[in-house]
Amino acid sequence: MQDDGQYGGGWGDDCEMWRWWVPVLIGFDGLKISAAQSRFSKALMNQPHMIQGYTNRMSDVEHTAEDSADAITPMMHLDPENDLWRGYALRLADFTEKYWTARNERGFLQFKSTYFTADRVDTSEQRTCDTVYHPRVVQPTLLYWQRTGDEQLTKLFAAWMDTWVDAAARSERGKPAGIIPTAIHWPDGCIGGVGPNWWDPRNHGEYTLYLYPSAMSLMTHTLLLTHHMTGQAKYLEPIRSMADIRLKYLNAPLQNESAAGTEAWCAARLGSLSSVITKYRFLTGHTEFDELLSKEMSPYMRYRLHDDPGPLLSALQENVDALRINFEGYTSEVRYTDRVLRFPSLFTGNEVLAEPVVAIHRPDPSLLYSMITGDPGDALYFPLNAVRWLTPPRDIAVLVTEAKANSFGAELFGFGERQRSMSAEFYLLEPGRYILAIKINDSNRQESARTHEFSVENRRTRVNFKLPSQKLCVLNISRL
Repeated sequence: MQDDGQYGGGWGDDCEMWRWWVPVLIGFDGLKISAAQSRFSKALMNQPHMIQGYTNRMSDVEHTAEDSADAITPMMHLDPENDLWRGYALRLADFTEKYWTARNERGFLQFKSTYFTADRVDTSEQRTCDTVYHPRVVQPTLLYWQRTGDEQLTKLFAAWMDTWVDAAARSERGKPAGIIPTAIHWPDGCIGGVGPNWWDPRNHGEYTLYLYPSAMSLMTHTLLLTHHMTGQAKYLEPIRSMADIRLKYLNAPLQNESAAGTEAWCAARLGSLSSVITKYRFLTGHTEFDELLSKEMSPYMRYRLHDDPGPLLSALQENVDALRINFEGYTSEVRYTDRVLRFPSLFTGNEVLAEPVVAIHRPDPSLLYSMITGDPGDALYFPLNAVRWLTPPRDIAVLVTEAKANSFGAELFGFGERQRSMSAEFYLLEPGRYILAIKINDSNRQESARTHEFSVENRRTRVNFKLPSQKLCVLNISRL
């Protein structure tokens, strides 16, 4: 970290680094790591271009939202009760209501442009599109809404998601019914942009950025969050229809590439859908998507649902292979701080080095985040992290085995030579009385579990306990 709080790649790239740190930043309480993130986030939000709480530099939404979303969101995880970060999150909602959105000619609330700043909106016809990237603008606000149930935010986000539910259901300009488009034009509310094809809005100079499916996962997770917060089934409909289309494609894949914009063409590009339906599965316990999940299931989910550790162990071995190498591209010659963990794709070919380094693998932080927190998906949108271990991330292994509203389970191993005194915060347990039990998993010795009763009154409940040294321990929480 440099004197001004940057890491060396520039504010716009450095701000994205937290996404790769999620396992240790959100999963544990490392004082140095947390302090670094806090210092960086404050420094970025104090930059002249961020003085209003959102950038004053005109560009497209994928880029204008980075500085605020990637500075505020991690601090909403680390320091959620701090009025500074809550204030920033709510200011984004104010901008959304006052400047960035309005009712279109169809009567639905939508963002008026892909290009805007804190107080200016580019209304040139080509750029006036709401897109699946726009949840990034209010990423910290969505997290605040998830945690507080703020009624004003419920009205705002439900009205916005009504727009996308309507757009997904429509068959227009060749778009198949049931498919979420990547853009909705303003002010007519039509599917796509001014380009000739619905799936290529041409609202940005970079050809591929908003090309279908673009950042579809951001929109599907926002729809699922809205369903969760409102209880209304209509916000699940786009996810259900696209899941049906994806399953149909997987059951009978076409031999040749389908024409662009057709249902089969869309289905072939919906691989990210498994992430959001995985969260739905664990959140509700409903099995309606299990056939699709059986075909596209993450290693952690397979372990949780079917107690099958094989794929999880294989994926962990790949992480070990990736992280055990001190390679200059990771350590001392990092060119782009937002793409540190993407460098294997550069170094294994002939683009950068005269002799490719085939031993360099790409690690998977999201797998570690899921194991540590119990969240079956990622932490960026609608996070379902059940726990944060209030202990440094060194010399400890964690595997969350259960994370429900009335129970929790994990396996822990402390590698240190001494017993570890630690705490944990639990986020998903319903209010009530619980008992925590820690037992050494050793078939050769009989030892009674250490138990501790505690009460859950709000979404952040802290419990203290001691972790024995160098013993595989099973931690279970159950409701009394």
